[in-house]
Amino acid sequence: MSEKGLKYIFFVISAFMLAALVLTSRDAGISCDEVLHYNQSVAVYDYFASHGTDQSALHTPGTHLKYYGQAFDNIVTILTKWFGIEDIYRFRHFMVSIAGWFTMLVTALFAVWLADWRAGIIVLILYAVSPTFIGHSQNNLKDVPFALGYITATFFTLKFIASGRNKHTSDIIFLILGIAGAMSIRAGGFILICYLLLFWGLYYCYLYLKKHNAGINELASGLGWMTLIIVVAWLLSIALWPFALRGPVRNVIESYRVMAHFPDTFRQIFDGRVEWSDFMPWYYLPKSMGITIPVIVLAGLLLFAGFFRKIFRGNRKYLYMAVLFTILFPVLFVVYEKSNLYSSWRQFLFLYPAIVLISGVGYYYFFINTKSRFLRWIMVFVMVLLCYPPLRYMTANHPYEYMYYNILEGGVDGAYTNYEMDYYYVSQTEASKWLISYLEEHNDTGKIKVKATYSVVWQFRKHPGIETSYFRYDERSEFDWDYAIVVNRYISPYKLRHHYYPPPGAIKVIYVDTVPVCAVLKRKSKEDYYGYVALNKGENSEAISHFEKALKNDDTDEMIFFNFAAALCNEGKCEKADSVLKKGLEINPDFEPILMYLGNIAKSQNRPDEAIKYYERLIKANRKYFEAYVSLAELVMNEDVKRARLLLMTCLDMNPRYKPAITALANTYRKTDPDIARKYDELAGAIK
Repeated sequence: MSEKGLKYIFFVISAFMLAALVLTSRDAGISCDEVLHYNQSVAVYDYFASHGTDQSALHTPGTHLKYYGQAFDNIVTILTKWFGIEDIYRFRHFMVSIAGWFTMLVTALFAVWLADWRAGIIVLILYAVSPTFIGHSQNNLKDVPFALGYITATFFTLKFIASGRNKHTSDIIFLILGIAGAMSIRAGGFILICYLLLFWGLYYCYLYLKKHNAGINELASGLGWMTLIIVVAWLLSIALWPFALRGPVRNVIESYRVMAHFPDTFRQIFDGRVEWSDFMPWYYLPKSMGITIPVIVLAGLLLFAGFFRKIFRGNRKYLYMAVLFTILFPVLFVVYEKSNLYSSWRQFLFLYPAIVLISGVGYYYFFINTKSRFLRWIMVFVMVLLCYPPLRYMTANHPYEYMYYNILEGGVDGAYTNYEMDYYYVSQTEASKWLISYLEEHNDTGKIKVKATYSVVWQFRKHPGIETSYFRYDERSEFDWDYAIVVNRYISPYKLRHHYYPPPGAIKVIYVDTVPVCAVLKRKSKEDYYGYVALNKGENSEAISHFEKALKNDDTDEMIFFNFAAALCNEGKCEKADSVLKKGLEINPDFEPILMYLGNIAKSQNRPDEAIKYYERLIKANRKYFEAYVSLAELVMNEDVKRARLLLMTCLDMNPRYKPAITALANTYRKTDPDIARKYDELAGAIK
């Protein structure tokens, strides 16, 4: 086909994808990150509107959001304020779908520049069957615009360098916008400046060593242009970032430092067990990518590797090496640094455009180097087959594209209970809409209390009679509510595998393929809540009565067993309490409060071996249950003081200011080395 025909096909596919992204964004759910970043963007707006008087954007101890530039969020909020847009989140989703489309377009044009229009068309097709990226392009105003900045800066960095003396103003403008766009969202975007300097330096070293063709004037010109690019990009990146404006260099570097070692950690399911994000295995990132990127894209990477020699014999080998570097370096860096990673590879979505680019080039080289027409048609057939699983998934499970797992993992059905599903709480939007319709249908117009595993304030904003608030699912019996919206996040894999979720009382379940990702619950009885209230008042006999009734309605809630046992113990019925707690463990063998309670009961009844087993089991279930370290160390101290100290030091490595562990460590030296004990006592005394 002629170049004109290929170009026509390219732009027709691009237009189709733009329309598809915009239309599907209308149904997108609200993510948990969106709520946080929208609130911060309002604070940023208020900061500028008040000329710096309102400084709430600079005080974010719980969320650390002052360290994010989040310029895209801020721009969208400014537009909603200026134009009086009421449906804020739908507009946000529209805007990020545009950013997602531009990311696809820039990547495809990058492929055209490296190869030709056929490569660009293949890249667009690969994007069209990429559920994870498409899913995030519906509601992720942080990672998708960052990916746009990253691939734009990479593309125009290479164009800037390859152009030699013939610099194009448009290339320089797009390079500045790419770097500024990435940095304005995350401080880590300044790595693009490092890429620019590195690639430019290597290019001129090559010219000097191989061709002896690097003149002083050209070097000076290049340095001048790069200085201009860096300064302008840096200034643009901080224009809507209050924290950075107060220290244009110092605070940007501080933001990078905080983000590189993010202080908050989260528990998540990986490889079938629950672990903290700062203790994930080294392969967390590559495996997360490998089981969620469509096989058709992975196959393109293999083709690229297969044609590696041919590609690197061409005159564009250095450009391909640079692209590969922008993919591999961030991955190797976080593996080496043992970074705090969570939510699959969402934070590394910026790598995906370059991955699709390399994959598309792999297919391109196969087609241009395979002379057999039969083999080319076989490859087309294989590509069509590989397109089917992600296309089927997206068609069947909109708007939950981002939860996709590929056929290597057996799809979402195979990944369920082994990996996270709706870690972004997107399904709560559909569940909220359904509950509103349900209440209207049943004429339930009185005061209603709705709990949810993340904020649903926006979803119920037009229904003032409905009071919404947050709760933790495993603490649901301790709150007063009529209905609950529960995503399958932070639920034990054991409970998921043994079908304790969705729980009794589910009147609506949202499925992704056959996997339940969200449930709407209707409370049958509040006996569990009344029991908890009575327990806190010290009315143990009344609490016991309520808990006995509660268990007749729901015997799948381990917290009811825990509180029931507490009431029994308070009444001196510790033996029965022990039995009740063990029944609770049948529901969830890793339920931490019960394990701790059983250990404490065994310890108080002089059954140290049994207590030790419970504390060890608890630490295995949750390495950050610090109380268990202290209790276990106290039990083993007389027999094995070295082990006791090791336990306490392990605890303090994770939480250096945990005062009970410091005091317990002092106790291990009390008799043998009073000076060391005194130092630990002083350290404990300094902690408030």
